[in-house]
Amino acid sequence: MFGFLIKKSFFDLWDNFLPAIMVNLGFIAVLAVPLLLPSAFVSTVPAVSLALLALGVVLVFVFLGGVYALAGDITDYRSVSWNGFVRGVRSYLPVTLTFAGITLVHAVLISIGIPVYTALGNFVGLIALALLFWMSVIWLLSAQYILPVRGRLDQDVRKVLKKSFLLNFDNTFFTIALAFGAVFNGLLSVFTAFLFPGIMGLAIWYHSALKLRLYKYDYLEENPSSPRNDIPWDALLYEDRERVGKRTLRGMIFPWKE
Repeated sequence: MFGFLIKKSFFDLWDNFLPAIMVNLGFIAVLAVPLLLPSAFVSTVPAVSLALLALGVVLVFVFLGGVYALAGDITDYRSVSWNGFVRGVRSYLPVTLTFAGITLVHAVLISIGIPVYTALGNFVGLIALALLFWMSVIWLLSAQYILPVRGRLDQDVRKVLKKSFLLNFDNTFFTIALAFGAVFNGLLSVFTAFLFPGIMGLAIWYHSALKLRLYKYDYLEENPSSPRNDIPWDALLYEDRERVGKRTLRGMIFPWKE
């Protein structure tokens, strides 16, 4: 299943190469707000610098709503459009704003907690650091599902968060593998100045992962007596494999010659 996830994610991205590049360019422009603007005020007006940083982070997450809406269309083999992006920004807004807020709070807790607990220099400080570390790991792993869950399962913020954590706990090794895939996506994007695969590649990766993983739950719902570790992935993935088809390097670069 995981091998097909890699294949599907790549070809879904490749088949929408130009829209992906445009979205990635837009994301780079939005990302410049929290990365560059705060530095202009950090030495003169620190409060303005922090406000710009927080605002920039919120803008980035709001933009992600449109990205994940398009990624959902792509992974479901639908056409993408600018209107779809705008609708995604609007419809994802409650979740993206909440996601941004939690991320900012988490960053503040980390920046304050690590120095304070380290300075204690005792067993209590060590335990606190360990708790902070594992809580952060659980949050970061679960956060991978938030926007795909919003796109596929629910719109209610509380239910989205709850289902994201449940998916993490029920698919721990799969979730860790997704995180490694996301890291590889980021490293690969460095060599293309984040134009490819970039943020769209990451969104397609997560959307495809949830789309395929949900087949497991559909199957178990229809076959409640079946063992949870014996999922017939070949049968469940048949239609998607047919949609992706057999691809060659020649066909990728020169599709008109196939």
